[in-house]
Amino acid sequence: MGIEREIKLALPADQAEAAAQWLTARTGQPGKPIALDNLYFDTPALTLARSKSALRLRRTPDGWLQTFKTVGHAQAGMHSRHEWEMPVAGPALEIDALREICDDPDAAAALRDAAPQLIELFRTTFTRTLWPVVKDGTAIEAAIDRGEIVAVGDRASRRAPICEVELELKGGDEAVLHALASELMASVPGLVPDDISKAQRGYQLRESGTDAA
Repeated sequence: MGIEREIKLALPADQAEAAAQWLTARTGQPGKPIALDNLYFDTPALTLARSKSALRLRRTPDGWLQTFKTVGHAQAGMHSRHEWEMPVAGPALEIDALREICDDPDAAAALRDAAPQLIELFRTTFTRTLWPVVKDGTAIEAAIDRGEIVAVGDRASRRAPICEVELELKGGDEAVLHALASELMASVPGLVPDDISKAQRGYQLRESGTDAA
């Protein structure tokens, strides 16, 4: 089990280029864009959401990954949550294999209970532009995500935009992560901490009853 620690910042669309320029200047290199497609699954009764967890398949340039996360804790944009991730052969969940690496009994039980009824609820499709940041011996992955969330099935007309910064701690001092976020927010107008994950926004979109875009 890993614990993911990242700061998420809501980014006004008209400030996305300014944020990219700041990160490029800060790191001395242009960002690396990666196209990501993510499929989120739950039961019709939202069993996983009720257990405060999320299940997704992600297509990357290197293949497919399945990921199971707990909601964890989010405050002032800082997200800390348990995460289990593994590669899979294609666009299909491998729940038994995922349960084998899930060392939290409650999370494993939620997966077991949900497995027979899992359906795809929504997707996130976005371009993630990455910058590696090293500061005072701490490694941080900085990313700007731009794209959209789309409900599926009978609610496929519902969409919401994605435009955000994620700063993920890869190793080192968490205080350095907060310092980098503060520097970025001081330099780019309109950036604010965001405690809502993409998965939570997807659930909100699906249940909202109206289009969000």
